[in-house]
Amino acid sequence: MTGSTPAPFTADDYRARMERAARAADDAGLAGLLVAPGPDLVWLTGYAPPAATERLTLLVLAPGRDPVLVVPALEAPDAAKATGAPALSLRDWTDGTDPYTTAAALLGTGGRYGVSDNAWAMHLLGLQKVLPGSSYASLTEVLPMLRAVKDAAELELMAAAGAAADRTFEEIRTVPFAGRRESDVGADLADLLRRFGHSQVDFTIVASGPNGANPHHEVGDRVIEHGDMVVLDFGGLKDGYGSDTSRTVHVGEPTDEERRVHDLVREAQEAGFRAVRPGVACQEVDRAARAVIADAGHGAHFIHRTGHGIGVTTHEPPYMIEGEEQPLVPGMCFSVEPGVYLPGRFGVRIEDIVTVTEDGGRRLNDTTRELVIVD
Repeated sequence: MTGSTPAPFTADDYRARMERAARAADDAGLAGLLVAPGPDLVWLTGYAPPAATERLTLLVLAPGRDPVLVVPALEAPDAAKATGAPALSLRDWTDGTDPYTTAAALLGTGGRYGVSDNAWAMHLLGLQKVLPGSSYASLTEVLPMLRAVKDAAELELMAAAGAAADRTFEEIRTVPFAGRRESDVGADLADLLRRFGHSQVDFTIVASGPNGANPHHEVGDRVIEHGDMVVLDFGGLKDGYGSDTSRTVHVGEPTDEERRVHDLVREAQEAGFRAVRPGVACQEVDRAARAVIADAGHGAHFIHRTGHGIGVTTHEPPYMIEGEEQPLVPGMCFSVEPGVYLPGRFGVRIEDIVTVTEDGGRRLNDTTRELVIVD
């Protein structure tokens, strides 16, 4: 955990990101990028428009041109207050006029554009009607690594989010489990994440006993019993950057089999972490972790990818999965989270967020990966 709060991003930081994005678009053979409200817009400009609005807001980035943010006139004053606003121009439109004509004036008559994944179909169809010669592709398809490599300031924020999640685990392991519902422990997790600085809680998985065999069980009304294995997986956003960690605890003393499975997953997680170094394909992290579990006869019980990227969202590219040949680059951040799931019985998952360094990897979660006994 860092000893001081990282400095806030500046207009120059956002200017550099927009310039980088425009260059990446050019390198990918795109005419430009069209960025709708969501994590891409926040990352590029620092601006988050009202969540419940059907009015067109669109950042237009094109190689060799200054960035322009198309906004509804009634929201332009708020957009002008965004930290990144000095690095772009605002082009507003008023109700009763056609916003797609306003946006189209910033684009060529044709060309292929990258569009943020969460753009509304209504807005994309509106642009296509005005510019029938244009075509579009999602940013995940054409620029999947746009946000993947974090700079030093972003890595500080990621480390602080990881440390807050670690403090949450250290606290939750001291609360009673037996006789309480999963939802009760989940509420404790959410409260602790907020206490340690999270502004947004994205998930609190508490999967006890047989529910642990479902990787995305989250929480339910099942009462946790003495003798249960309990998978805990929780995270969210702190100062705009994500945390995500998993630990598996046991209520009372485990059986020899439960210890063996937990030790197996811990060995697989270590193997995945040790595979992390610059230039290695993402799939090699998955292969390293999966081989340990498969060699022990539990290959069929590891039913998800080994990891996912994380940053301003808790799930984003790159993905640690077979077939992903994207090389690891210093500054990338992603989870390493193998698991074994025995249907009707129990599950085990251990997860750290890892960042790629110049010569290997560094964990952003430091709590014990040994099996923790809870009451």
